Amino acid sequence: MMMALILLTSMISFLLFKTKYVRDIRDPEHPYSLEQLSVLSEDSITLDDKLNRIIITFTPTIQHCSMATIIGLCLRAKLKECLPLHYKVDIRVSPGSHADEDSVNKQLNDKERVVAALENPNLRQLVDECLCSNEI
Repeated sequence: MMMALILLTSMISFLLFKTKYVRDIRDPEHPYSLEQLSVLSEDSITLDDKLNRIIITFTPTIQHCSMATIIGLCLRAKLKECLPLHYKVDIRVSPGSHADEDSVNKQLNDKERVVAALENPNLRQLVDECLCSNEI
């Protein structure tokens, strides 16, 4: 019983920490954070400690958001910096929140596409600017 309570507490702490960790990522097109634009919230992060899986569901500001994949790359890059390696991360747009939902979700969860995108110097620079912005 006590061990289960400790595990539950550590899961909640972990979840809250990750929310605080990713919420300050800057939107690629606006001088606001993802949290300020309601793109990301505490409720949009799910942790399954048994399966070592984290699911992040974000909501682009508009249905035809051209930056949805960049936002997803920013989330993935930030989590890669802070998560233990054994966690699998799934990043998705909220159901019905993007006109090209299936394509965006496929791109964000395809390892080869993510690696290729982050090796592109222009995309990497944009991602880094969103992650390192102190102007919020």
